[in-house]
Amino acid sequence: MERATFAKARIFAFGDAWSVAIYAAEILIIAAIYAGLAESARLLPAINPAATPLWPPTGLALALVLLRGYRIWPAILVGALAPYLLADRSLLEIGAAGIGSLLAACAGTWLIGRWSNGRQTFATPSGVARFAIISFAPTTIISSAIALAGFTLANESNFSDSVVAGLTWWLADAAGALVIAPVIVLWATMPLRIASKWTLLESITVAALAGTIGLAAYSPLIGSDLVSNGLDVLLPHRSLLGFLVLLPLIWAGLRGDRCAATTAALIFVGTAVWGFSVGNDPFSKIDPNGALLSLFVLSIIVSAPPLALAAASATRQAREAQLLSVQDQLNGQLERKALALDSIRRHFQTLIEGVVDYAIFALDREGHVTSWNSTAQKIIGYTSEEIIGKHFGIFYRPDERRAGSPTHALESAIESGKYDVEGWRIRKNGTPFFITGSVSSSRDDAGNLIGFISILRDATERRDAEEKLVQAREQLAMSQKMEAIGKLTGGIAHDFNNLLMIIGGSAQIFQRLLDPKLPKAIEAIQTAAKRGESLTRQLLTFSRHQHLSPTVVDLNASIKNMRTMIESSLRGNIVYNENVGDGVSPVKVDLAELELAIVNIAVNARDAMTSGGTFTLSVHAVTANQETGGDRRGKAFFAITLGDTGTGIPPNLLSKMFDPFFTTKEVGKGTGLGLSQVYGFAHQAGGTVTADSKVGQGTTITIYLPSCVDEQITSKELAAARARPRQPPRQTVLVVDDSPEVADVTSSLFEHLGYETIYRDSAEAALKLLDTGTKIDLVFSDIVMPGTIDGVGLAREVRSRYPGLPIALTTGYSDAAKAAPPSLKILRKPFDTEALRDFIQDLAPPRSTRSSGVPLASSTTEAVRRS
Repeated sequence: MERATFAKARIFAFGDAWSVAIYAAEILIIAAIYAGLAESARLLPAINPAATPLWPPTGLALALVLLRGYRIWPAILVGALAPYLLADRSLLEIGAAGIGSLLAACAGTWLIGRWSNGRQTFATPSGVARFAIISFAPTTIISSAIALAGFTLANESNFSDSVVAGLTWWLADAAGALVIAPVIVLWATMPLRIASKWTLLESITVAALAGTIGLAAYSPLIGSDLVSNGLDVLLPHRSLLGFLVLLPLIWAGLRGDRCAATTAALIFVGTAVWGFSVGNDPFSKIDPNGALLSLFVLSIIVSAPPLALAAASATRQAREAQLLSVQDQLNGQLERKALALDSIRRHFQTLIEGVVDYAIFALDREGHVTSWNSTAQKIIGYTSEEIIGKHFGIFYRPDERRAGSPTHALESAIESGKYDVEGWRIRKNGTPFFITGSVSSSRDDAGNLIGFISILRDATERRDAEEKLVQAREQLAMSQKMEAIGKLTGGIAHDFNNLLMIIGGSAQIFQRLLDPKLPKAIEAIQTAAKRGESLTRQLLTFSRHQHLSPTVVDLNASIKNMRTMIESSLRGNIVYNENVGDGVSPVKVDLAELELAIVNIAVNARDAMTSGGTFTLSVHAVTANQETGGDRRGKAFFAITLGDTGTGIPPNLLSKMFDPFFTTKEVGKGTGLGLSQVYGFAHQAGGTVTADSKVGQGTTITIYLPSCVDEQITSKELAAARARPRQPPRQTVLVVDDSPEVADVTSSLFEHLGYETIYRDSAEAALKLLDTGTKIDLVFSDIVMPGTIDGVGLAREVRSRYPGLPIALTTGYSDAAKAAPPSLKILRKPFDTEALRDFIQDLAPPRSTRSSGVPLASSTTEAVRRS
């Protein structure tokens, strides 16, 4: 807000004599102008002795202080006192008039500067309204009140006359301030450079029209000797022509020309005052108060509203000019941005066109193609004119489009910012091709989605190469498999021929029942069968196809129980050391396989220490690492370390020691499957096995088994189950096998255990037997059988039809066993009487209404006792 403070505190602070001279000249000039204007106003004939129709000095004083600041106060004071001094008036009246004018101008300037933006108050309609209010109160009230007080005291007027005179002076001062001050301030602050000659001509025309209308309406010249009296006859109510002044005033207001509006108003009011002074219509001397009031109203109407309208128009024009300037700036910025964007687009297009291996294209928010590079045309086949505007789902297969794969790709790109794509797409000619790439969402600075960028690469050739590589690997694996089968056949041919020799020779001995060599032949047959079973188990364990029966066992107690077995596998010149401490948690393994693995290692250690030595077994807890199982980091393991002090293994052979049929022993001294069994057992149990050896210092083999500290040891429960009371009822077993010879052997084993047996050669025959209502306590079936139902299918049918009837399966090795549910018990072949008895004892007791209700294990044990 601009205030009249630019000369504050500098009233007496002059720099030099030149400044003093300029200031003195300014004071004298302003005082002379002020005194002259005041005297001219007093020369106008008044309706009554105490009043003037308009008092311009008040407006002049207010305008001078607004323009020059408070430092001009001496000129106003001198100019106000001069007329009174020349008229020989009293000192009280003179002082009151001068001080009143000065205080009114200073007070008005202070209020306008603080409340209405100083001399810029005429720039807005609200500023014009504030100026009008401040002019009425308190500016003109102060000047008229102080002047009236001095006049009253000097002339000793009565109260009623003073009130009328004060009101008249106040209105005269207010009208003078509203008409005079805006003209002076606006013309003084107007830029020296005029916008155009037409603007100047327009302002002169408006002022001339206002003066002409004022003369025609109020001039005393009409009807005098100067102007024909006939006009007065033609226009008996010519004062009504004064309303025509609204036309030039409104025109100036709408054009925003504040100087023209105020000047035209001043000229028109001046002619009205001239007419008022001689009493022309409508300012009749018959009603002086009404005439004076009409003049005041006319002065206010023609000065304030047109000025406010001009200020509003000027403000609007300034804002329009500012908006046009801003628009021009924005248009210039848009042009520059458009040029920059066009340059960037050309650079980007050049860049993507230079990428020869990737199809790069842009999509809008709905997935329609908006840009297309030449590589995309080369890979997919569409030209820019053919594809732009179409949905990118055209590249997908029809089934993918029906499944919504294009929409899913866009939604995933919106959610995560980027979506990797891989799969088959369709070219323009309909041929499929395999692509890899991504769809990325594109957003503006505010984070709003504007589209997508898709980058694709034709990976058809790479995929074809990968498929050929897979086929080559499969062929290599098949070739290695065939080589391994050849090694397997060559490795076991010798042992199996020996077994067949033993079995065939012993069978011939059986023909001579009285031959004294019969017991020895029977023992030889049993030994050969055990060797064949052991050899088969080793082969299956290495290939991880051996059907295991893992249980949770106490590793500490189990190893201690193996001491006798381990020592018997060693020679007398080998010292066996065992280091198994307390705190060893249980492990879940097939105990028989664990025993076989340790015995195999012990036998190898024995053969490596021909001159004796030390065989050490120790158990300690470890944490999973890269050796024990990198995919189960942090899990607890137990390491069973078995070391010897033998000859050791050369480094070039150490990596082959777990390979099947690899052995360093002489021909006939080993099959090369002992350590292979250890390897297969450890991995099938969820662990691993490692070996470390130095020539001349011995070999150390470590088996890592996972801990099962949270599971209970099942061997104790099994022992408790086997210690239950036995009861004598004899039960019936249904034996189902497609081989009568195998069925005979199986039936004889059951009968040796005290069971009665019924034989059927297929699952269908067994179900028919059960449907007849024959009392059966256990169904024992082979898995692989001809017909539509195998052993697993038979088990499902029996459990569905006869939920309380126990059923068990047996097989040597068959992939069909993998389809059996975990709840089905499977006994592997070959088995003997002891293995069969233990297997039956592990079965759940039957609860069928067909049985006697006595547990099967109890009757089995009692049958064994009776036999």
